[in-house]
Amino acid sequence: MRTYDNPVIGGFHPDPSVCRVGEDYYLVCSSFEYFPGVPLFHSRDLVHWRQIGNVLDRPGQLELPDDTVASGGIYAPTLRHHDGRFYMITTNVSGDGNFLATADRPEGPWSDPVWIDLPGIDPDLAWDDDGNCWCAVSGVRVARIDPGTGKVLEGPVPVWSGTGLQHPEAPHLYRIGDWWYLMLAEGGTAHGHSVSIARARDPRGPYEPAPANPVLSHSGTDLPVQSTGHADLVQAPDGSWWMMLLATRPRGFFPSFHVLGRETFLTPVEWVDGWPRVGPVRERHPAPAAWHPLEVAPERDDFDAGHLAPYWISPRRRPEGTWSLSERPGWLTLHATGDSLDRPGHTFVGRRQQHPQCRVTARLDPGNARAGLSVRLDEAHHYDVEVAGGEVSVVARIGPVRQCLARRSVSSGPVTLVVEVRTTSPVPPTVTSSREQAPGVRAGGPDTVVLSVAGGELLAELDGRYLSTEVAGGFTGRVIGMYVTEGSASFDWFAYTPSGS
Repeated sequence: MRTYDNPVIGGFHPDPSVCRVGEDYYLVCSSFEYFPGVPLFHSRDLVHWRQIGNVLDRPGQLELPDDTVASGGIYAPTLRHHDGRFYMITTNVSGDGNFLATADRPEGPWSDPVWIDLPGIDPDLAWDDDGNCWCAVSGVRVARIDPGTGKVLEGPVPVWSGTGLQHPEAPHLYRIGDWWYLMLAEGGTAHGHSVSIARARDPRGPYEPAPANPVLSHSGTDLPVQSTGHADLVQAPDGSWWMMLLATRPRGFFPSFHVLGRETFLTPVEWVDGWPRVGPVRERHPAPAAWHPLEVAPERDDFDAGHLAPYWISPRRRPEGTWSLSERPGWLTLHATGDSLDRPGHTFVGRRQQHPQCRVTARLDPGNARAGLSVRLDEAHHYDVEVAGGEVSVVARIGPVRQCLARRSVSSGPVTLVVEVRTTSPVPPTVTSSREQAPGVRAGGPDTVVLSVAGGELLAELDGRYLSTEVAGGFTGRVIGMYVTEGSASFDWFAYTPSGS
């Protein structure tokens, strides 16, 4: 029997929403303060996913000003296919609220936003047999809307707010058989995260809760997968049902830390007496009947294409003129727009860290610039290895503290910068660590971030817990990328290599 490993999309890819069109599956995730927004994936088997684009890939679709707070921006999209057209609906919490975009093909182009005058976040779309379009939002409330104009035609009507846990959100409406099912997340998006469901004969209700709610929760367990919730259902062509959801993989000694953000997981669903039954979400499950592995994506981007790959993201915006692939063919050239990574408005192009252990290398020609590699959670939490003025240095920003931890001279010309992330084993305070520690220092962080220059000595070895959600807060995960804060610099290539656990 084939098996698959969770997560099926690793790294900061939260709030998954999935739809099937024939033999193909399409999935979107939240992007928060990053541009382009709403990453879009394709699969033929629910297990192997490839990013084929971003729904919000033009400044006119997504405007995030520099004062957009970390973890602001785009929340919880829903993706649906109806009557030959794709619909994506989401919330810009740093803009004008809820809107939808449409496309004839998932690869786009996607339309400009159609704004919807509905309060709340996490909007959903569903159609009844008469062609009416229903939109559910957090709370949970349901409204009938015109998806072409965004006009609210009826409601919103409060329908069901879960079992009484905090933050009922992420509603999804499904017409299955003679019932309308309303599935939502509650309990908050941390360790209390759970999935509950109710049903009614009409989308307006009244809704009858499932007798076994919550139908999924890992709260209070010692399972390695935690914070399970914000789920979406999909039926495969063979009739089997599956759930896509977000979850985390915390590591380290109490309270444990998750550094990759909330990731996308897959788990099977059975229907019993008219209700979905979902077992614990394991790191390995029996696979769906369809099996369509993908070619392994290249680890290295040589910047030889005429466009940036869809996985490259930047905080808030990426204005024309701040980057170029043609200015120096075969190189990514970045031009500084801000003088510090500690404030919004800087030039940064990065990709999500998707594995607990990885090695990132980049070939940089700094010229007269100040540029480097950064492991970033937000403006107040990042580790940087940078080159400027004939020196390579390591800078750590942790909350209100910014400190240069190492500085070495470096020869002029191109240099290869290295970031390695290595997981560590939790060590209780009663167990002696194999490495000497200062009195009172407790071992057991989630990982170690090592920064160096290829062929040179190690510059710094830093505790990874300070670049975690538990320390920094927020809804995102680590992004590792290239930056320039003074002048212009060029990168010949960038390589991301997963390492074994």
